[in-house]
Amino acid sequence: MGRPSRNSHEIDIALAIAVGYLAGSVPSGYWLVRLLKHEDVRTRGSGNIGATNVWRTYGRWYGVPVVLVDTLKGFIPAFVFAQTVSPLAGVLAGAAAMAGHARPLFLRFERGGKMVATTVGAFLGVAPLVGLVGGVVWIVVFLLTRYASVASMVAALSLPVAAVLLGSSWPEVAFATVAAAAVVFLHRANVRRLIRGEENRFVLLRRSGAREPRTRRPDVRTP
Repeated sequence: MGRPSRNSHEIDIALAIAVGYLAGSVPSGYWLVRLLKHEDVRTRGSGNIGATNVWRTYGRWYGVPVVLVDTLKGFIPAFVFAQTVSPLAGVLAGAAAMAGHARPLFLRFERGGKMVATTVGAFLGVAPLVGLVGGVVWIVVFLLTRYASVASMVAALSLPVAAVLLGSSWPEVAFATVAAAAVVFLHRANVRRLIRGEENRFVLLRRSGAREPRTRRPDVRTP
């Protein structure tokens, strides 16, 4: 009698990972810019498909929708599987969504985004208070420094601290620790620019027509 139940749970876990990865693989920044501007966002600014580069390059009317979608694609699978299967399934779905955002299936596993909004969304799905702390920390640090990279790394590092202080379960604490390390790792180029004093501060409201310079990306292929 126990064997079918165990098999069923294993199938649910595998489904959580697969659904989470597919949701995370939706390259919202790339698709939105391609649809409305007929351009490849990977050839602009930092060459990243995430909300920061989209917002910095094309303005808030493009950046805000990307932030929302990138957050939801972490939140929805994490929340659904946490509620219907188990907290562990929710954690794995959220982690898979982050991996999908970083290396999207729909962009042939080429470089994606830096997982910040997707990470916050995933934690809002499995540990809402921890996710809320991360989101508030990001906003406060960003307003104080105007560096999106600094805000992202500090917010990520706040996740395991918040998880421990709030008494989260061990899968959530482990998830927060791994997520923080992954976000910081993906920002390693930003760290080097910060050390050299070359990191650009974020401008919330861009002048009409102002754009980030084109990035040299000779290896980019349109999927």
